Amino acid sequence: MPARRRAEIREEAILLAAVSLLAEVGYDQLTIEDIAKRASASKATIYRRWQGKADLVAAAIRRYAGTPVTTPAGATNLRDDLMAVLLELRASLTGQDSALILGLLIAMRRDSELAHTVRRHVLDHKREVFATVLARAAARGEVPETIDHTLLAEISSAALLSRLLVTGEPLDDPFLRQLVDAVLLPMLNHQLDQR
Repeated sequence: MPARRRAEIREEAILLAAVSLLAEVGYDQLTIEDIAKRASASKATIYRRWQGKADLVAAAIRRYAGTPVTTPAGATNLRDDLMAVLLELRASLTGQDSALILGLLIAMRRDSELAHTVRRHVLDHKREVFATVLARAAARGEVPETIDHTLLAEISSAALLSRLLVTGEPLDDPFLRQLVDAVLLPMLNHQLDQR
């Protein structure tokens, strides 16, 4: 087997071990030693690839904890773009283990290194998807180029996480339509009115 393929198999084993242990024991109890043991790898192998536990966990989450959110294709207006992004966010969140998400959120409050790493690698990506959607809307003349995307991303994520982790109410299409029509579009219109 070629060396590159062996390295890919080893990396996959390490990342899967990190995700499974994170779900089992939580971030605080997670150790590089336990990950190495579960993945049948050495700690040196892990430290050659990742700087530390936070970096390794962020890589594992990016790869295995849900699908990445992409910019929707083919939408011809802002509302359809927003719906497409929310559908992808929902698929990404519901494809993840709720205990893993909650454990990670709690750990991020206690570990600034983990919080920084996850924000940089996971959350910033989702914000950029909203930035792209608004840039496309600006190119179509629906919003000005200077409209802020960060609040849009934050409200969307908070609403979905609240349903998933707090209320247990369905993350169904009617809820997503209501979020777009009653919250996101009016919020964007309010930003326009304030200019």
